[in-house]
Amino acid sequence: MYLMRIGAPGAEKPVARLDDETYVDLSDVVRDFDEEFFGGGGLDRVRPVVADRAAAGRVSRFAGERIGAPIARPHQILCIGLNYRDHAAETGQAVPDEPILFTKSPNTLVGPNDDVRIPRGSTKTDWEVELGIVIGRRTGYLDSVEEARDAIAGYVVVNDVSERTFQLERGGQWSKGKSAETFNPAGPWLVTPDEVGDVLALDLWLDVNGIRRQTGTTATMVFDPYFIVHHLSQFMVLEPGDLINTGTPPGVGMGHTPQLWLRPGDVVELGIEGLGRQRQHVIGPR
Repeated sequence: MYLMRIGAPGAEKPVARLDDETYVDLSDVVRDFDEEFFGGGGLDRVRPVVADRAAAGRVSRFAGERIGAPIARPHQILCIGLNYRDHAAETGQAVPDEPILFTKSPNTLVGPNDDVRIPRGSTKTDWEVELGIVIGRRTGYLDSVEEARDAIAGYVVVNDVSERTFQLERGGQWSKGKSAETFNPAGPWLVTPDEVGDVLALDLWLDVNGIRRQTGTTATMVFDPYFIVHHLSQFMVLEPGDLINTGTPPGVGMGHTPQLWLRPGDVVELGIEGLGRQRQHVIGPR
C-alpha cells in the first residue's frame, strides 16, 4: 500500500494512493496514520478496505490538494549519521563501528512539497536525501536482526535538512543543527515493505535549482534498516509511528569544494526509487 495524508496543515485526511490520479479515502475508517493506527493493527485493517473499494470503483481523484507528511507527528524522530561509506569519505570522517545516533525534534515534520525555512542566524543550511523507516509496533530488545523486519511499517523519502554551523560549530550535540522548523520534509507517501522490493537496492537523488547534487544507492549503507531497528531497540523503546532517518549518500553541500549552502529562492527536488519525489522552495527566516 501507498498511504498518504492530504489537505491543509493540521487538517489532513488519511488516504491510500492507487496511482498518480486516484486514491481511496480512509477517513471514515481511521482517524489518522498515527501511533494508535500503527500500534493497533491499522495496516492489516485498511488493506482489505482499500482492495474492496478499489474493486468497487469507490475511488476519488486527486484535485491539487496539498500533500502532508504521510504520518502524523511521531513520538520521536531518530537519525543515523555517516551511514553511507562514500558520504563518510567526503566529510573526511571514519566509517563508524556502530550507528551514530542523534535526535530531531518531531515538530520539524512537514509535507514533501512544503517550504523549507532558513533559520535565523543561518549561514550553512544544507540538504540530505534519506530513506526513512516508520516503526509499526512497540519495539524493544529485539532478539535478532531478522525480527526487526516485522517491526517496520514502511518506508518514506526524507530530506534531513541541516544547519551545519549550529550542528558542528556551536558545541553540544548535532540536534541543534537538525531541529529548526520545516527541517524534515517527508513523503509523499509511506510505502509498505511488500511494495518496496530490495530495500538495499534503491537509488537516491537530489537536485538544487535543477543541478544534480546527490546521487547514491542504499547498497552503500554501512548499517541496513533491519540492523538499525534491532540496534536501537537495545537502547530505547521504539513506539508505533516513530520515524528513523537512515543517513545520506554523498553530495551534501558541506561536501562540495567550495561548499554550497541553501539560500532563499532555491528549489530542492529529491526522490528515492519507488518511494516518490519531493519539491521544496527555500524561504527566508521569520
